[in-house]
Amino acid sequence: MSRIRLKLPEPQQFIYSTEIAPRISDINYGNHLGHDRLITLLHETRLRFMAKHGFSELDVDGSSIIMADLAISYKTEVIYGECLTVDIALIDPSRAGCTFFYLVRKKSDQKEVARATTGIVFFDYQKKKITRMPPAFAALF
Repeated sequence: MSRIRLKLPEPQQFIYSTEIAPRISDINYGNHLGHDRLITLLHETRLRFMAKHGFSELDVDGSSIIMADLAISYKTEVIYGECLTVDIALIDPSRAGCTFFYLVRKKSDQKEVARATTGIVFFDYQKKKITRMPPAFAALF
């Protein structure tokens, strides 16, 4: 079986970090963090990152963002009570989008939990068209 291999970006590309604690509702019947709940935690991390820079997913200097793709590579399980550190790197900028790279680790011992990417494109919801990356967002690179 072939596996997704997500290469770590360079250390200087990581420009944001936050701590996040999975809730009991994030734990599945296997007694660990559910895969669908990890996606929700990545979304929360991206929202925090955007807010730190004065953006929201619906207003990035006049544009919105829309998800183009998602990839996750799981490394170890997370049980209830473990706090996570999630780091974001912005990679692969293009005319109309980029990739958010997430490195998820256990806060207690820095053990890697997962690597993930979400490809985003800038979007005008009124025109239903892809738009250029706003200069204010491009400056984050």
